[in-house]
Amino acid sequence: MADTKQLAVITGASSGIGYELARQFAHNGFDLLINAEETGLDGAAEKLRETGAEVTPVQADLTDYNGVEKLYAAIGATGRPVDAAALNAGVGQGGSFVNNDLADELTVLNLNVISTVHLAKRLLTDMVARNEGKMLFTSSIASMMPGSYQAVYNASKSFVQSFAEAVADELKETRVTITSLEPGPTDTNFFRRARLESARIGRGPKDDPAQVAQQGFEALMAGRQKIVAGSGTTKAMGAASSILPDKVKAAAHNLMSKPRSRQ
Repeated sequence: MADTKQLAVITGASSGIGYELARQFAHNGFDLLINAEETGLDGAAEKLRETGAEVTPVQADLTDYNGVEKLYAAIGATGRPVDAAALNAGVGQGGSFVNNDLADELTVLNLNVISTVHLAKRLLTDMVARNEGKMLFTSSIASMMPGSYQAVYNASKSFVQSFAEAVADELKETRVTITSLEPGPTDTNFFRRARLESARIGRGPKDDPAQVAQQGFEALMAGRQKIVAGSGTTKAMGAASSILPDKVKAAAHNLMSKPRSRQ
């Protein structure tokens, strides 16, 4: 990598919002170190190199402690400071909590919560030591509401949102900034992987991941603490979620996320 450019680290970068975030960084003069578990990461890296950025793909399973350490070691091996990081890797799980497989629910927690804290600890410690850096956490408007039929996923995003805002407050006297990105339903592989394709939310309209990523990137560069990103409809959903009672939000989420066969 040419050390005249800044370096950005993006997780969950093989597709969807993560890939589009990587494109935003690349088009704005960053070199990239990208991560995903999927073998499609190499294909994403090839496309991103077309922007002129130097791209290093690191395939690692972040649901595992050693996978996070593998990624962090690869970052260190570049010999360069991380100027910006987007902790975007995440997974969902639809269906009834009591009927879902426990291993699947724990995977959601391991990726969305445990690996996020683990990698943030490593990268933010380095950023604070340098007194420089930007970190983006991909949260969700799901963080604002009880997630009937996505109980563990929504709870995991509530954790990420609270964690990001708390650490941002702790670091407000430094030159390290933290931004949380809160997308709504977005046109990615999320709904297929979460087995939500039959639910109303899976069949309904979705935002463009490129639009979500652009808004998130601009918020990160501006040092904003959080942004509900996507279409006007998503922004309206976010505004409504900030004032509606939890019981109302849970009922609405039930309607949108309940598997079709149960409706």
